[in-house]
Amino acid sequence: MTTATTETKAKVARSMAWSTANCSVARTLAVVGEKWTFQVLREVFLGVRRFEDMHLHGGIPRQVLSKQLGSLVDADLLVRVPYREDGARERHEYRLTDAGAALRIPLMALMAWGDEHLADTSGPAVHVVHRGCGELVQLVAGCAADHPTPELIDLRFVPGPGAQPSGLA
Repeated sequence: MTTATTETKAKVARSMAWSTANCSVARTLAVVGEKWTFQVLREVFLGVRRFEDMHLHGGIPRQVLSKQLGSLVDADLLVRVPYREDGARERHEYRLTDAGAALRIPLMALMAWGDEHLADTSGPAVHVVHRGCGELVQLVAGCAADHPTPELIDLRFVPGPGAQPSGLA
Protein backbone atom coordinates (compact mmCIF):
# COMPACT_ATOMS: atom_id res chain seq x y z
CA MET A 1 0.00 0.00 0.00
CA THR A 2 1.38 3.42 -0.94
CA THR A 3 1.90 6.25 1.53
CA ALA A 4 -0.76 8.32 -0.27
CA THR A 5 -3.31 5.49 0.08
CA THR A 6 -2.49 5.06 3.77
CA GLU A 7 -2.84 8.82 4.36
CA THR A 8 -6.15 8.89 2.50
CA LYS A 9 -7.53 5.99 4.53
CA ALA A 10 -6.41 7.67 7.76
CA LYS A 11 -8.09 10.92 6.69
CA VAL A 12 -11.35 9.10 5.88
CA ALA A 13 -11.21 7.25 9.21
CA ARG A 14 -10.75 10.57 11.09
CA SER A 15 -13.66 12.11 9.19
CA MET A 16 -15.93 9.17 9.91
CA ALA A 17 -15.13 9.29 13.63
CA TRP A 18 -17.67 12.04 14.22
CA SER A 19 -21.38 11.92 13.50
CA THR A 20 -23.13 14.04 10.91
CA ALA A 21 -26.36 13.93 12.94
CA ASN A 22 -25.56 17.37 14.39
CA CYS A 23 -24.49 18.83 11.02
CA SER A 24 -24.96 22.55 10.37
CA VAL A 25 -25.18 21.91 6.62
CA ALA A 26 -28.10 19.50 7.06
CA ARG A 27 -29.89 21.86 9.48
CA THR A 28 -29.38 24.80 7.12
CA LEU A 29 -30.65 22.86 4.12
CA ALA A 30 -33.73 21.89 6.14
CA VAL A 31 -34.53 25.62 6.21
CA VAL A 32 -33.27 26.85 2.82
CA GLY A 33 -32.92 23.69 0.73
CA GLU A 34 -36.26 23.96 -1.10
CA LYS A 35 -35.81 24.63 -4.83
CA TRP A 36 -37.50 28.05 -4.78
CA THR A 37 -36.14 29.37 -1.46
CA PHE A 38 -33.10 31.24 -2.78
CA GLN A 39 -35.10 32.55 -5.73
CA VAL A 40 -37.59 34.13 -3.33
CA LEU A 41 -34.72 35.46 -1.20
CA ARG A 42 -33.05 36.80 -4.34
CA GLU A 43 -36.13 38.88 -5.04
CA VAL A 44 -36.12 40.35 -1.54
CA PHE A 45 -32.37 41.07 -1.75
CA LEU A 46 -33.08 42.89 -5.03
CA GLY A 47 -35.65 45.04 -3.20
CA VAL A 48 -38.75 43.28 -4.53
CA ARG A 49 -40.84 42.91 -1.38
CA ARG A 50 -44.47 42.55 -2.40
CA PHE A 51 -46.13 39.28 -3.38
CA GLU A 52 -47.45 40.39 -6.77
CA ASP A 53 -44.13 41.99 -7.70
CA MET A 54 -42.23 38.83 -6.72
CA HIS A 55 -44.62 36.72 -8.75
CA LEU A 56 -44.22 38.91 -11.83
CA HIS A 57 -40.50 39.72 -11.59
CA GLY A 58 -39.27 36.36 -10.35
CA GLY A 59 -41.60 34.22 -12.43
CA ILE A 60 -42.48 32.29 -9.29
CA PRO A 61 -45.84 30.49 -9.42
CA ARG A 62 -48.36 31.98 -6.96
CA GLN A 63 -48.93 28.78 -4.98
CA VAL A 64 -45.17 28.15 -4.69
CA LEU A 65 -44.49 31.76 -3.72
CA SER A 66 -47.19 31.73 -1.05
CA LYS A 67 -45.80 28.51 0.44
CA GLN A 68 -42.19 29.74 0.32
CA LEU A 69 -42.99 33.11 1.88
CA GLY A 70 -44.84 31.34 4.70
CA SER A 71 -41.91 28.99 5.26
CA LEU A 72 -39.38 31.84 5.25
CA VAL A 73 -41.49 33.81 7.76
CA ASP A 74 -41.83 30.68 9.95
CA ALA A 75 -38.04 30.20 9.78
CA ASP A 76 -37.54 33.84 10.87
CA LEU A 77 -35.73 34.75 7.66
CA LEU A 78 -38.43 37.17 6.54
CA VAL A 79 -40.94 39.28 8.43
CA ARG A 80 -44.35 40.35 7.10
CA VAL A 81 -44.90 44.11 7.29
CA PRO A 82 -48.39 45.49 6.63
CA TYR A 83 -49.01 48.30 4.16
CA ARG A 84 -52.12 49.85 2.68
CA GLU A 85 -52.34 51.82 -0.54
CA ASP A 86 -55.08 54.46 -0.75
CA GLY A 87 -58.48 52.86 -1.23
CA ALA A 88 -57.11 49.30 -1.07
CA ARG A 89 -57.21 46.60 1.58
CA GLU A 90 -54.25 45.95 3.84
CA ARG A 91 -51.54 43.83 2.28
CA HIS A 92 -48.07 42.72 3.37
CA GLU A 93 -44.58 43.09 2.09
CA TYR A 94 -41.69 40.91 3.13
CA ARG A 95 -38.46 42.17 4.63
CA LEU A 96 -35.31 40.37 5.67
CA THR A 97 -34.66 39.68 9.33
CA ASP A 98 -31.06 39.70 10.57
CA ALA A 99 -30.94 35.92 9.97
CA GLY A 100 -32.29 36.39 6.45
CA ALA A 101 -29.83 39.19 5.68
CA ALA A 102 -26.98 36.91 6.81
CA LEU A 103 -27.85 34.64 3.85
CA ARG A 104 -26.34 37.26 1.50
CA ILE A 105 -23.01 35.41 1.66
CA PRO A 106 -24.37 31.98 0.61
CA LEU A 107 -26.58 33.66 -2.01
CA MET A 108 -23.59 35.51 -3.44
CA ALA A 109 -21.51 32.31 -3.31
CA LEU A 110 -24.17 30.45 -5.31
CA MET A 111 -24.34 33.35 -7.75
CA ALA A 112 -20.53 33.44 -8.13
CA TRP A 113 -20.43 29.71 -8.79
CA GLY A 114 -23.21 30.03 -11.37
CA ASP A 115 -21.46 33.01 -12.97
CA GLU A 116 -18.29 30.96 -13.34
CA HIS A 117 -19.79 27.66 -14.42
CA LEU A 118 -23.25 28.34 -15.87
CA ALA A 119 -23.48 31.91 -17.17
CA ASP A 120 -24.47 32.33 -20.78
CA THR A 121 -21.95 33.58 -23.32
CA SER A 122 -22.80 37.24 -22.73
CA GLY A 123 -21.77 36.92 -19.07
CA PRO A 124 -23.48 37.23 -15.69
CA ALA A 125 -26.94 38.75 -15.49
CA VAL A 126 -26.20 40.65 -12.27
CA HIS A 127 -23.14 42.11 -10.59
CA VAL A 128 -22.92 42.87 -6.87
CA VAL A 129 -21.15 46.18 -6.26
CA HIS A 130 -20.11 48.05 -3.13
CA ARG A 131 -22.39 51.05 -2.58
CA GLY A 132 -19.48 53.08 -1.21
CA CYS A 133 -17.18 52.90 -4.23
CA GLY A 134 -19.02 51.04 -6.99
CA GLU A 135 -16.45 48.24 -7.27
CA LEU A 136 -17.42 44.59 -7.68
CA VAL A 137 -17.80 42.64 -4.45
CA GLN A 138 -15.65 39.51 -4.21
CA LEU A 139 -16.10 36.60 -1.85
CA VAL A 140 -12.75 35.60 -0.42
CA ALA A 141 -12.23 32.73 1.99
CA GLY A 142 -9.60 33.19 4.65
CA CYS A 143 -8.64 31.94 8.07
CA ALA A 144 -8.87 33.88 11.35
CA ALA A 145 -5.19 34.85 10.94
CA ASP A 146 -6.00 36.57 7.61
CA HIS A 147 -4.30 33.94 5.42
CA PRO A 148 -6.15 33.39 2.14
CA THR A 149 -7.42 29.83 1.65
CA PRO A 150 -8.35 29.67 -2.03
CA GLU A 151 -7.78 25.98 -2.67
CA LEU A 152 -9.57 22.95 -1.28
CA ILE A 153 -6.18 21.44 -0.44
CA ASP A 154 -5.67 24.35 2.01
CA LEU A 155 -8.75 23.32 4.01
CA ARG A 156 -9.22 20.68 6.67
CA PHE A 157 -12.52 19.86 8.35
CA VAL A 158 -12.15 19.04 12.06
CA PRO A 159 -14.67 18.27 14.80
CA GLY A 160 -16.13 21.33 16.55
CA PRO A 161 -17.52 21.65 20.08
CA GLY A 162 -20.88 20.16 19.02
CA ALA A 163 -19.35 17.09 17.37
CA GLN A 164 -20.55 13.69 18.52
CA PRO A 165 -18.84 10.33 17.98
CA SER A 166 -20.26 8.34 15.08
CA GLY A 167 -19.33 4.90 16.30
CA LEU A 168 -18.00 4.10 12.80
CA ALA A 169 -14.29 4.60 13.30
